[in-house]
Amino acid sequence: MNHTTLISVGELAQALRSPQAPVVLDCSSELGDADAGVRAYEAGHIPGAHHVHMHRTLSGPRSGDNGRNPLPDPLLFMQAMGALGIGTDTPVVAYDSSAGVYAARLWWTLRWIGHDAVAVLDGGLGAWQAAGHPVSTEAPPRPRPAPLKARPSLEKTVGYEQLRANVDAPRWLVLDARAPDRFRGENETVDPVGGHIPGARNRLFRDNLQADGRFKPAAQLRAEFEALLEGRSPEAVVNQCGSGVSACHNLLAMAVAGLGGAALYPGSWSEWCSRPGAPIATGAA
Repeated sequence: MNHTTLISVGELAQALRSPQAPVVLDCSSELGDADAGVRAYEAGHIPGAHHVHMHRTLSGPRSGDNGRNPLPDPLLFMQAMGALGIGTDTPVVAYDSSAGVYAARLWWTLRWIGHDAVAVLDGGLGAWQAAGHPVSTEAPPRPRPAPLKARPSLEKTVGYEQLRANVDAPRWLVLDARAPDRFRGENETVDPVGGHIPGARNRLFRDNLQADGRFKPAAQLRAEFEALLEGRSPEAVVNQCGSGVSACHNLLAMAVAGLGGAALYPGSWSEWCSRPGAPIATGAA
């Protein structure tokens, strides 16, 4: 398997029959219910898949001003992946039943620790089942731990202070993956303050998908993102959302489009709005 962005259902089915089958990770989760993903996994998952918990594995401890889903400790994350049988060159496929949001977070986090042999199942569990493939309620055998060595990161991050300075002296274009109403500061039910980072533009992560839940063709994604970038290079872009999760969906879409190199603001709006004196904009960009 040689996929580093997306993998189709057919390609995954074929790869699972090969001697070097990928490790499949179910990233099912649900906003506001920490254990909903575990229940969904137990109700039915791709045979052989292991579940990865959004809050226990793909996020680190909250401090009160570092956002709702801060990045995990890199060493602890590496140990968790190694315990699932993922070695330095092990291919990985991530999926979920939530438009690929949580699978994209795992894709980005593995790349963050330097592991590029990872792809997201295009269309997720729904596409797998629609193609007639089975699901299982049985837990797979415990994997043999594998050594996962640290390598140079393949992804970039930008912190609060850097983005705070960016408001006054723009260096990056900020893309916000939240729903348009939350971006405008309306109907905010997740964070205590509504609005967006001044100067940011809105790119709802669901706009990366077709009606069937699969990603749009690469050429279409490229045209849509280039319209937002207005001549900027991907390296001049920072993606953010509510807590650093759905922003990874935009980063994946940009990579599919051949526009890799953008950064993530991990704390995102949940961190920004918790910082005293952080400027806040409302309304359309």
